[in-house]
Amino acid sequence: MLSRVADSLYWLSRYLERAEHTARLMDVHLNLVMDESRSAPLRARRERLLQSLWIAPTGDTRIYETDYALIEFLTFDAGNPASLLTTIRLARENARQVREQLSSEMWTQINRVYLDMTCARMDEVWGHQPHEFFRSVREGSHLFQGITDGTMNRNEGWQFIQLGRYIERAAAAARLLDVNYEVLTDHANRGDDYLQRLGLLKSVTSFEAYSKVYRADLTANAIIEFLLFNDQFPHAIRFCVDQVCKALEAITEETGSPRHSLLYRKAGRLQAFLSFDLVEDVLAGDLHRYLFDIQHYCHQIHTALYETYIAYTIEAM
Repeated sequence: MLSRVADSLYWLSRYLERAEHTARLMDVHLNLVMDESRSAPLRARRERLLQSLWIAPTGDTRIYETDYALIEFLTFDAGNPASLLTTIRLARENARQVREQLSSEMWTQINRVYLDMTCARMDEVWGHQPHEFFRSVREGSHLFQGITDGTMNRNEGWQFIQLGRYIERAAAAARLLDVNYEVLTDHANRGDDYLQRLGLLKSVTSFEAYSKVYRADLTANAIIEFLLFNDQFPHAIRFCVDQVCKALEAITEETGSPRHSLLYRKAGRLQAFLSFDLVEDVLAGDLHRYLFDIQHYCHQIHTALYETYIAYTIEAM
């Protein structure tokens, strides 16, 4: 496969996954604001939302003061590289560059998501029902994933789409846990403990799946164990890394690339940590460091993927 094709398929998947994640976090944020006590620190919650999306502090203080300004910034600000408008536009642009690799149904769906986004206006979204708008963004991404799985050959291109989806998802889940763990274990405001934990689970669409394993007992330790080490839930970090390794194995068989390269060593090492570490040992140590290391490994896998398949030198061919 041409490196430019692999690159576009990979980023198409990453950007669409990022948009779905951002839309869900905003929807959960607005729901929690309505449910929490009036004394809940809204500025701190807004700051955590921005940190969860890797957005550095900005000089625009409005986004910390009102949810309207925050949602507008994260949804429609073309100058914000993490906004829904930007990520969906970039996903569609990458799809356009590899139009011949996509099924007609995939191309139609990504165009529909893009047009729905570009035709929306903040005043209309806010004045009617923002939850319905964010739901439509999430469902648009889910539908694209389903169409992809149902209409595309399981070739190299499909595997690069899987890599993009699951690397993005694993890194995002680790970041979300890292930003929110101290809040989960802070019992100073006990009345909102349950809502904080419920919000975290819903931020990775995992409340119902979690409840089937641990019932409805929302303890911080159980939440961490489920989101880190569950190998059956699609948004758990271990599951995502398992899927990354499966995609890399399939690409290896297609291309004949060596299994001992840096890319496969990094992915295999991360998979081993998540397969054999115990939540008790992680919590007894430095959880923030552990979650940072997961994010760092995801970045290293991304870099090694580029060096191996996308930005390789002539000598490496």
